[in-house]
Amino acid sequence: MTTEVDFYELLECERTADDATLKSAYRRLAIKYHPDKNAGCKEHEDKFKAINEAYDCLKDPQKRAAYDRFGHAAFRNGGGGGGGHGGAQDFGGFSDIFESVFGEFMGGRGGRPNLRGADLRYDMEVTLEQAFHGHETEITVDVSGVCDTCDGTGAKPGTHAKTCQQCNGHGKVRAQQGFFMVERTCPICHGAGQVIAEPCRDCRGEGRTDKTKTLKINVPPGVDEGTRIRLTGEGEAGARGAPSGDLYIFLHVKKHGLYQREGTSLFATAPISFTTAALGGEITIPGLDGEKHVIRIAPGTQSGREIRHRGAGMPVLQGRGRGDLVIRLDVEMPSRLTARQRELLEEFRATETGEECPEATGFFAKLKAALG
Repeated sequence: MTTEVDFYELLECERTADDATLKSAYRRLAIKYHPDKNAGCKEHEDKFKAINEAYDCLKDPQKRAAYDRFGHAAFRNGGGGGGGHGGAQDFGGFSDIFESVFGEFMGGRGGRPNLRGADLRYDMEVTLEQAFHGHETEITVDVSGVCDTCDGTGAKPGTHAKTCQQCNGHGKVRAQQGFFMVERTCPICHGAGQVIAEPCRDCRGEGRTDKTKTLKINVPPGVDEGTRIRLTGEGEAGARGAPSGDLYIFLHVKKHGLYQREGTSLFATAPISFTTAALGGEITIPGLDGEKHVIRIAPGTQSGREIRHRGAGMPVLQGRGRGDLVIRLDVEMPSRLTARQRELLEEFRATETGEECPEATGFFAKLKAALG
């Protein structure tokens, strides 16, 4: 099981972004995460490598077209969602696209249709806490599985498929049309190269039947919105014993009541009293890790100030360390005062010199000067 992050998400771009936007985003992120600028930071080093991989794909029109259509599967074992159980492979370029479009008439390299099962998609929602700690769960999916009666061969038990006499097992037949020799999929065996005289009664020669499967999903700590988990071979079963497709789990993170997430950083807004802002103090914030994080507030803190608590954010996906917890302070003015509190504030106002709030004093001084 592998976890894959969308290339556009890595570059912080929309899927409709043009080449200039992609290039600009890549340069900005490459500078930000370059190893020379972040020596010894494994998280930034991994991010830098991932950003380069993403841009290397999307800057090439052919690779980008393949990625937009098939995702990461475009670069495994020939691309296009084709068969594969491990191993990455670059997209072959224009020749592969040409063959995929015209191979039916011009004769492809393989000579056989791709009987591999289709890839499937499953959307799963997780909470921010589950994304933080990791999560194990089970899902139920309806798929075409290998026929138990014929073990996926498509033939009646005790019988076997025979070589197609029309194409002699090649899966394709040729015909002369004017000056051209045209090659097409064999109409008898449909490209399989073999025919089944006695099909299995349960799957009718397909080698697969509809099934319901229960799968255990292990969501690693640090996943984010759009993270994909690939379960190799858990997609649709291939026809007549061909390899099965893959199942892709697309993760969606629910909104949290307190925290907002940006990458590995967690943001929260904390209201504080104006006396705490003026005199200083402490507030305690409960973290997703179960710890209580003490945030110290300096005297004279202004509303909107952000205090960064290192290492209290989200875990790095498939890496080490954690991001930061960022608390935005919102100074709250009292809406109701007792008579004594109002009296004290009046006494304070009577002692003000203007130096207590230099920004306000400076603003009104500029305003006065502007008005002559």
